[in-house]
Amino acid sequence: MKIAIIGTGAMGSIYAAQFAENGHDVFAVDTWGDHVNAINARGLIIEGSGGQRTIEGISAFTTLDKTPQCELYVIATKGNGVGAAARDVAASMASDSLVLTIQNGLGAGERIAEHMSTANVLLGVADGFGAAMIGPGHAKHNAMKLIRLGEMNGGVSERLRLLESTWRSAGFNVEAFEDIHQLIWEKFICNVGLSAPSALFDCTIGELLANPESRSVAMGCMLEAYKLGLKEGVAFSFDDPVAYLEKFVAMMPNANPSLQQDYRAARHSEIDAINGMVPELGRRYGVATPYNETLSALIRAREVTYH
Repeated sequence: MKIAIIGTGAMGSIYAAQFAENGHDVFAVDTWGDHVNAINARGLIIEGSGGQRTIEGISAFTTLDKTPQCELYVIATKGNGVGAAARDVAASMASDSLVLTIQNGLGAGERIAEHMSTANVLLGVADGFGAAMIGPGHAKHNAMKLIRLGEMNGGVSERLRLLESTWRSAGFNVEAFEDIHQLIWEKFICNVGLSAPSALFDCTIGELLANPESRSVAMGCMLEAYKLGLKEGVAFSFDDPVAYLEKFVAMMPNANPSLQQDYRAARHSEIDAINGMVPELGRRYGVATPYNETLSALIRAREVTYH
């Protein structure tokens, strides 16, 4: 299968590497020129618990219009890059190409809908990867738990099963779900509790919950999001969100969320799709969200100074 990965940061690099290793024609698309050049020159280096390996044969580009038409487009950008990626995919895809978008936070499907029909769009959730970039052409991941896939409008279709099979054959632990929005929300409340707090306290997620003061802030952020999920009618699979977040952190306590990595590197983050989404939903339902309003404001104030 011809597969384009749009956004080959840490997660996108892992996707590209495993698909290429398992016989697919992979086209990596990223705006980071040094990263693209490194992949083309020496291959993509992946480092993890199983050691380090270099994957060759991936064709990397800075724009999607240089790739051939693909059967599958995986949008793996940050939330703030989804719209531009969707616009480019709309100009490149065939009528029967599938588009899978995998992001942290909420709203990816809606951003895509601004630029193309969502008839061929599916949603994904990456759970328990803990990935980071080491440098151009070099990614690291601490764990790889599960890729969850679903149709935007729910249900289990033949193409969803095909997508599930494609990811599984490339070595991913993957599962198709009838209600992907529940899973997106369950990941979302964890992202909200850990992303901006870890950035501002500058610590791992394990350290964040181990310290009483930072733990209080993290739980405050998460609980605001959880209450709004209930307002949205999300059928959470648990009754105790605090225990759920604790269990999530226990799987990879040494992880540093991508938003924290961006904060450290003075890069624009996807704050609007994560903590910044909570006050937006709060205004819709008349629910106060002081933790997320405050932390989002602090992150944005820093980002205003970036060039």
